[in-house]
Amino acid sequence: MFNNLIESTSHAKEFKRRGSFLLFTTATYVVLIVITGVVSIYAYDAHLDAQSTELEILTFVPLPPAEAAPPDVIRNTIKPASNSDKPPTQSTRTVMISSTSDPTHVPPKVGTIASPVPPARRDSVIGPTNADPPTPAGSNRGGSGGTGNTPMVDIPDTPPPPAPPAPAIPKLLKVSQGVLTSKALFLATPNYPPLARPIKLQGIVTVQVLIDETGKVISAKAVSGHPILVPEAQRAAMQSRFSPTLLSNQPVKVSGVITYNFKLQ
Repeated sequence: MFNNLIESTSHAKEFKRRGSFLLFTTATYVVLIVITGVVSIYAYDAHLDAQSTELEILTFVPLPPAEAAPPDVIRNTIKPASNSDKPPTQSTRTVMISSTSDPTHVPPKVGTIASPVPPARRDSVIGPTNADPPTPAGSNRGGSGGTGNTPMVDIPDTPPPPAPPAPAIPKLLKVSQGVLTSKALFLATPNYPPLARPIKLQGIVTVQVLIDETGKVISAKAVSGHPILVPEAQRAAMQSRFSPTLLSNQPVKVSGVITYNFKLQ
C-alpha cells in the first residue's frame, strides 16, 4: 500500500516538472515571436522612410521658356519696274502670298514650282503690280542709294595709332661738374684743417655727392684727396644746396662731383 502511494507521488512531481517546462518553453516562444514581429514592423517602417526620402530627392526641373522669335524685318523683296516713271509709295501684290517662314499661314496646297509672285509683306496691299517702295537713303535696311535689297555693311573706322610710349625717366641722373655747379644755390666753403697748417698741407679733394629730388645733399663721399683734408671737404659738401633737377617735368635724383682746392693764403 505504501509503495503505491510513493509511486503516485513521484509521478505527480514528474508531471508537474514537465508541465512547468512546457509552459516555460511556450512562453519563451511567444516572447520570441512577439519580439520578431516588432522588429519586422520597425524594419519595414525604416524601409518605407528610406523610400520616401529617395522619392523626395527626385524633383522635376522645368525647361526654360523658349525665347520669342524676333519680328521679321520688312525688306524690299523685289525691285520696282524699270519702265515706271515714279517709284511705288506702298508695297503692292497681285496675289497675297505669305512667306514660307511664317508658320501661322500654311498653304492649303503644296506645290513643287515656286510662285512668280513674291511673298507679301506686312504692309502689302492688293495692286496691279508686284512692287516695293525703295528704302530711304541712310536706312539700315539697305545700302545708301540702293533699292533696299543690298544689306548695309558697317565698316568700322580705322583705329587711331597707338600713343607713343612715355619716355622712361631714370631714377638717378649723372651730371657733369659744370652742370652741377650751375644748379648750386649755396656752396659751403670748407674750413682749413688745423693739422694741415703746421705741415703746410695743400691739395685738391674731389667729393662724390648724391642730391635728392628737393635739391638736398643726402650723401657725400670723397673719391680723391689727402686724408687730413677729406673730412672738411665732405662736411662742406653736405651743407651745400641745389635747385631740383627736372626731367620730363619730373624731379629726379642727381649724382655729380664737387672739387675743393685747399690752398694756404
